[in-house]
Amino acid sequence: MQVRHNITIDQDVSKELECVAAELGEKKSAIIEKALETYFDLLDLKLAKKRLVDLEKGRDRVHDAEAVWKKLGL
Repeated sequence: MQVRHNITIDQDVSKELECVAAELGEKKSAIIEKALETYFDLLDLKLAKKRLVDLEKGRDRVHDAEAVWKKLGL
C-alpha cells in the first residue's frame, strides 16, 4: 500500500532529483523511496552502535527473553 506525503526540500536537491529522474527514466517518488530506504539502513547501524555504547557504559541493560516472556505470561 502506498501513502502520499507532501514534503519540502531544498531547491538544489530538487533540481538534482529532477535531473537524476530524467536521466534514469524513473519517477521521482521511486528515487526518494530508495534513498530513504538506504538512509534508514544507515540509521539502523548508527542506532545499533549507540545502543551498544549505552550498554557498555551501563546506561542500558539486557533482559533475559525467557524471563520477559514468563512475566508477560507467554
